[in-house]
Amino acid sequence: MPHVNVTIAGKSYRMACGPGEEDHLAALAKSFDDRVTEMRGTFGEIGDMRLHVMASLTLADELLEARRRIADLEQHAAQGAADQARLASGVGIAAERIDRLARALSGQPGGGAGGKGEAERGG
Repeated sequence: MPHVNVTIAGKSYRMACGPGEEDHLAALAKSFDDRVTEMRGTFGEIGDMRLHVMASLTLADELLEARRRIADLEQHAAQGAADQARLASGVGIAAERIDRLARALSGQPGGGAGGKGEAERGG
């Protein structure tokens, strides 16, 4: 199993990861370290543990908000798909009616109740 050395808040940690995930793990650690550094700049020296907890909660909040937005988008997309299906069905029904009317007006078979005979009688 591969290992990656990462640095967070000036402390080095040796972390195990899956093969091929080394760069991803290093990027995650850098992102977290950046967040801790940002929080330290905002709140000062309030202790590493508190900064880590605050940074973790901030990231968790962003993750939950992103999940909520994804769920909203999925629901909106599903509603849009349902609306499109209803619209397509309505267009199909309208096309069938137009076809029947066109056949009735041209006197072709299948043009409705009267068909050609009604057209020959004038109507």
